[in-house]
Amino acid sequence: MNIVFVMLAILAALGSGVMAGAFLAFSTFIMHGLGRLPAEHGMAAMQSINVSAVRPAFMTMLFAPAILAVVLTLYAFLNWGTATAALLVAGSVLYLGGAIGMTAGYHVPLNNALAATDVGTPGSAAVWERYLRNWTRWNHLRAAASLAAAASFTIALLV
Repeated sequence: MNIVFVMLAILAALGSGVMAGAFLAFSTFIMHGLGRLPAEHGMAAMQSINVSAVRPAFMTMLFAPAILAVVLTLYAFLNWGTATAALLVAGSVLYLGGAIGMTAGYHVPLNNALAATDVGTPGSAAVWERYLRNWTRWNHLRAAASLAAAASFTIALLV
């Protein structure tokens, strides 16, 4: 790999690792903490978190590794047969499918449904409990996929 693609792979590994950490934090203690609050408080807090997440800092950390993954995949296909090509593609697929695909296809629609639910109305506690359980369960997968992507990019740098 030439130095430009080495740097891109390092950045992709670091970015994927950062997102794995963010997802893991949510899965392991943030959602648990929100779940310990009365339903209306936990739900309101998550609604606020979801609005706050759509800001440049978080969006950059989420999408920068995705852009790098696309570039690294193109590089891998142009250099197919090298020791790193399959690892770069694997890391890219893991990040694009696990972090970006799960976010866009599952978590964003779930977040939008939560945003459309008025806190404290009849049935909102049940919506919150379902959201909390399902969002967290699938967020474990985002964390694992992002971590596996970071590992794939890192191993590609080592071979």
